[in-house]
Amino acid sequence: MRLENLGLIGNCQFSALVSRTGEVVWCCLPRFDSEPVFSTLLDERNGGRFTVGAPDGAEGTQRYLGNTNVLETTFRTPSGSFRVIDFAPRLVQYERVTRPTQLYRIVEPIEGTPSVRVVCEPRLGWSKAVPLVLPGSNHIRYEGFESPLRLTTDIPPSYLGGQPFVLTERRHLVLAWGAPVEEALPGLCERFLHDTMRYWQRWIKHCNIPPMFQEEVIRSALALKLHCFEDTGAITASVTTSIPEAPGSGRTWDYRYCWLRDAYYALDAFRMLGHFEERESFTNFLLNVAGNDPELGLKPIYRIDGTTDLEERTLDHWPGFNGDGPVRVGNAAALQTQHDIFGEMVLALAPVFLDERFSAERSPASYALLERLVRKAIAVAGTPDAGIWEYRMEQKPRTFSSLMSWAAADRMASIAGRYSPAHAAEFRSAAERIHRQIVENAWNPGLGAFVATYGGNDLDASLLEMAGLRFLPHNDERIQGTLNAIWKNLSQDGWLLRYRTDDGFGQPAVAFLLCSFWLVEALAAVGRIGEAREVMNHVLSAGSPLGLFSEDCDTATRRMWGNFPQAYSHVGLIHAAFSASPRWADIL
Repeated sequence: MRLENLGLIGNCQFSALVSRTGEVVWCCLPRFDSEPVFSTLLDERNGGRFTVGAPDGAEGTQRYLGNTNVLETTFRTPSGSFRVIDFAPRLVQYERVTRPTQLYRIVEPIEGTPSVRVVCEPRLGWSKAVPLVLPGSNHIRYEGFESPLRLTTDIPPSYLGGQPFVLTERRHLVLAWGAPVEEALPGLCERFLHDTMRYWQRWIKHCNIPPMFQEEVIRSALALKLHCFEDTGAITASVTTSIPEAPGSGRTWDYRYCWLRDAYYALDAFRMLGHFEERESFTNFLLNVAGNDPELGLKPIYRIDGTTDLEERTLDHWPGFNGDGPVRVGNAAALQTQHDIFGEMVLALAPVFLDERFSAERSPASYALLERLVRKAIAVAGTPDAGIWEYRMEQKPRTFSSLMSWAAADRMASIAGRYSPAHAAEFRSAAERIHRQIVENAWNPGLGAFVATYGGNDLDASLLEMAGLRFLPHNDERIQGTLNAIWKNLSQDGWLLRYRTDDGFGQPAVAFLLCSFWLVEALAAVGRIGEAREVMNHVLSAGSPLGLFSEDCDTATRRMWGNFPQAYSHVGLIHAAFSASPRWADIL
């Protein structure tokens, strides 16, 4: 199985990955971090599957219907052709957005008399137990789940066990978690398809996009939106778990949760896109998480409902993606000390006090919380932690973590100037102190660059963010030197590694796609626009035919690895595209 051959559908409640064979290979219900119902992504033999495809298992061709998250897979067989339309409903009803936990699959003939094969074999989560199957006249009920699971269809139930049948007219399948579908399927499916497409197309029309890289930004915006859990406002890092960062690496992590460090980057991406609702919801999620922790003992990771029960365990009876395990559930990084999150929280919440559209979230309590976060960031600057890359080894003072502490103090000095002038000097002084500390301890004259740890010799791609954060003037030789050193020494076939350090699992062998997008941003920030666009075009070649990006790329084979799709990669693409593109005012 290849990640490039998978399409993503969802509705901000749950998501699913659909392969070119028409098989739903991954779907957790009723939400992103639930146990999987369909799971051949991690166990091709015994994982649950839901297939609507050609009888011989041949692949079709996939595309998204114009500017939507509605996926179409077209099959051409010797006897004729047909298409499968897959979507999760997201539409406006009664003046509010509804997102039922339902998966819709419409199959229709295009020409000839094609044969179709349908199989629906859900599994009871990580146990992989087979549910009790109870057929009805127009549905199949699956017993054993926490809520009712029912497949309603106008296909004869006798054909739902994999027996090929001739498709002579449009047919419909709806898998519903919870309340079953009672309405006649043809009218319901047509209406929900129309209204779901209308929702996505209108959402895109309200997006800001740059003049260049328009299609890529639109697809990344749609993919990023599908990582939003609308109930709480949390944004998942990915919809999958345990896809290895590289073959045989053992780097298989569960990413179906919300990382606080993603907050600033995701919110800023939605700002660039001009979407306020997602920013407001995520801001409220962050305020809730921090407000419920009086000591600010914040975790790097939270479940999408804001809880922290993320004990990491290995499932030995799961073979893993293409047999390359282990399969992990939960994430031990939740127990790590990662100091950069305090700075990123401040940067994420700063718009509450700088953007008048957030005035409803602005209060003495939220301002007091922001001050506490800044003082926490100042206090931990220069102290050892696991860092942005979550090293599972000796902790050291990480330059990137201190950089985020500096950014927190620097931005807070401006905010305090508006709301608490008596404290502005305190935060400005702290920012200057941390700035000196970084320059004195992280600048390596031999390399001509800032390095990953105080007094160290290793480069770190995350320090490309120095340019965008305005740590030094863009023409400062130290910024240019750091950019050039990272580009030269961490480059692999034109993409960037995170670092070349042995992190306890060996040295990374694949490029981390976000870092290459950071390189584009940094080049653009220092005025090297031509180089930024060249790198951008090169990096975009790593995407799937549908425009989706995973976490990592094997640069030799152009094969994607790591959890898929990866919100961080799509956030990076959006930032990089806006940075490298001209403004509309410059071309119109």
